[in-house]
Amino acid sequence: MSIGENTMADRVELIFDFVSPNAYLIWGALRDVVARTEAELDVTPVFLGGMHKLTGNAPPMIRNKDVRGKVEYDMLEMNRFISKHGLTKFKMHPQFPFNSITLQRMLYAADQDGRGVQFVDGLVTKIWEEGIDVLNPEALGQAVQAAGFNAQDLFERSQSQEVKDGLVANTSHAVDRGAFGIPTMYVGPKGGDTEMFFGKERLSQIEEELAKG
Repeated sequence: MSIGENTMADRVELIFDFVSPNAYLIWGALRDVVARTEAELDVTPVFLGGMHKLTGNAPPMIRNKDVRGKVEYDMLEMNRFISKHGLTKFKMHPQFPFNSITLQRMLYAADQDGRGVQFVDGLVTKIWEEGIDVLNPEALGQAVQAAGFNAQDLFERSQSQEVKDGLVANTSHAVDRGAFGIPTMYVGPKGGDTEMFFGKERLSQIEEELAKG
């Protein structure tokens, strides 16, 4: 191996839970950044509810509800981001905040097969644009099948102790690395040192990091 080989920032790891609106909002824009910089994108499934419990964090509308003007400003920033990136199909899910544990376990199983990014691609717009009933097994199964997956296989695997334990371990490990919410991203070489970024507003910084080469 030559000096400097495999040390460039060429990978983005996204800590991900479908329940987060910000996970949807950043997804397409992050995919664009990764494509422009010819980097690699990985998703790490976690359970956001578990992450909040481990860190003492809470959703912004709860955390900031007593801070005068903060919730309103957060909405302003969200609308600016939506406008900038043309996310005109976004709508708040009618079941929000829904229990994402089954979805996350299915994502974990898909990621075990090396298809985590494809699973997110197939489901994220169904949830945050079409508002599918994520708590209805039939509706969820149809969406998973339409995304090119065997819904029955993923559901059965999502009930296994291996997958349940794996999602718990992913969540704990993410917290140990410093993550406290979504979207958290780690940028760097695969298997090497990474730089942590939090928030969809960090996209330009991530692109700069990847462009360094």
